[in-house]
Amino acid sequence: MEILTNLAQGFAIALEPMNLFWCFLGVFLGTVVGILPGLGPSATVALLLPLATQMSPTAGIIMMAGIYYGAKYGGSTTAILLNVPGESASVVTCIDGFEMARNGRAGPALGIAAIASFVAGTVGVILLMLIAPPVAEFALRFGPPEYFALMAFGLSMVVLLAGKSMLKALLSMFVGLWLATIGIDMFTDSERYTYDRVELLDGVHFVVVAIGTFAIGEVLANLTSNSSQQMFKVPRGLRNLMPNWQDIKDSRFALLNGSLVGFFVGVLPGAGSTIASFVSYGVEKAMSRHPENFGKGAVEGVAAPEAANNSETGGALVPLMTLGIPGSATTAILLAALILWGLRPGPLLIQDHPEIFWGLVASMYIGNVMLLILNLPLVPVFAQILRLPGYILYPVILGVSIIGVYSVDQRLFDTWLVAFFGLLGYLMRKVEYPAAPLILGLVLGDLMENAVRQSLMMSAGDVSILYTRPLALVMLVLTAAVLVGPLFRRMAKWRLKVAEQEG
Repeated sequence: MEILTNLAQGFAIALEPMNLFWCFLGVFLGTVVGILPGLGPSATVALLLPLATQMSPTAGIIMMAGIYYGAKYGGSTTAILLNVPGESASVVTCIDGFEMARNGRAGPALGIAAIASFVAGTVGVILLMLIAPPVAEFALRFGPPEYFALMAFGLSMVVLLAGKSMLKALLSMFVGLWLATIGIDMFTDSERYTYDRVELLDGVHFVVVAIGTFAIGEVLANLTSNSSQQMFKVPRGLRNLMPNWQDIKDSRFALLNGSLVGFFVGVLPGAGSTIASFVSYGVEKAMSRHPENFGKGAVEGVAAPEAANNSETGGALVPLMTLGIPGSATTAILLAALILWGLRPGPLLIQDHPEIFWGLVASMYIGNVMLLILNLPLVPVFAQILRLPGYILYPVILGVSIIGVYSVDQRLFDTWLVAFFGLLGYLMRKVEYPAAPLILGLVLGDLMENAVRQSLMMSAGDVSILYTRPLALVMLVLTAAVLVGPLFRRMAKWRLKVAEQEG
C-alpha cells in the first residue's frame, strides 16, 4: 500500500507541465541520438549536464534519464534498416532485424522492436520500484571472480551465434578477443599491438569495428553481387508494415525472457546492455522450437535483445539510486549530476528525497508511453527508406557510417580503420565467417581480462579463486553446459543415424 501511495505522489510530480516537457525532450533527444551511430547517450547526457545542473534535481534527472532509455528505442532503427549498429547492444538486433528487412519485413521488425522496448521498459520500471533494495544487496556479492564467470558465460553465447560452423565462430571470437587487447595495458602501463600508432593507444573503438564489419561489409558484398539495384523487398500498402498477431504471439516468451535477463544483468555494475542482449538472444535461441530460423529473420531474434536492451536501463538505475554505484558511463554522469545537486546517492536517498526517486519512476512510465507513440507511427515512414535504389541507398549507408565513426573521436584515422574493417567484413561474408562473435569477443575481452587480473591480485596469484566461490562456480558450470550441449546433440543425432542404418 505504501508503494502505491508513493507512486501516486510520483505521478503527481511527473505530470507537472514542466516535468512533462523535460520528459518529452529527453525521450525525443534520446531517440534521435539512438538513430545516429557513434554519438551515444553518455556523450549527449554529458553535453547537457551543465544545463541539467541549473534545473531542479527532479526535472534534471527526468530529462537525463529520458535520454538514457530513449536512446535504446532509437538504436534499433539503423540496425534493422541499414545494418548499422549504433551501440554494442544493437549488434544482436542486426542479426535477425536486418534479415527481416531484406525479406520485406522491415516494418514488422521496427514495430516489434518498439513494442519490445515498451514492454521491457515498463517491466524494468516495475522491478526497479518493487525490488530495488534487495536486488542491489545481491549485486554487491559480485566481485572480480564472479564478473570473470559472467563474462565467460557471455562468451559461451558464441555457440548459439555460430551458424553453420562452430570452428569459424570460435576463430572469429578469438580475433575479437585479440582486438580487445590493443592499446595501453592498465596494469603495466605498457603498449600492446599499437605498432607505434598514437591513435591506437586507447584501443580500437567498438563503433569502428561494428560499423565496418556489419554496414560497410554488407554494402561491399551487395555491390559485388549480381543482385538487382533494389537491395530489399518492400511491400506495397500499409497492411504489411506493422507486426501481425502471429508476430506478437511468436514473441511473447522472448519479451518476458529479454525483460528479466536485461533487468538482472543491468543491476550488476559494469555488465551492461551488451551482455544482456547477447545472453537473452542465446537463451531465446536455446529454448526455441525452431532455432534454425534464428539468423534468417526470426521475429523472436529481434524481440529478445531489444527487450533486454531496454529493461537493462531499469536495472542499471538500481545500484545507482540505492547504493550510489554507477554501472555504466551514462549512470556515472547521472551520479555526478546528483552530487552536483548536493544529493548523496545511497541507501538513504529514497527515504530522504522520495520526490526524486518516485518522480523518476513515474516519469519512466510516462516516457515509455511517449516513446511508443513517437516510434510506432514512424514505422511506415522509416520502412519507405528501403524503397530507394541501390545507387542512392549505398551512399547513404556509407555516409551515415563514416559520420558515425568520425563523431566518436573526430579522427581521420578512424575512417581509414573503418575501411579496413569493412574489407574484413566483406571477406568474412565471402568465406562465411560470422561477424557477431567477433563483436562479442571485442566487447567482453577487455572486461574479462580485467576481472581475471583483479581476481589474481586478490588471491596473490592463486587461480582457484576463479572457480571456488559459489556464484562464480554456478556460472562456470552453466558456461560448460552451454559449450558442451551442442556436442551431446551431435552425438545423439549420430547415434540415431547409426541405429536407423543398422535397423
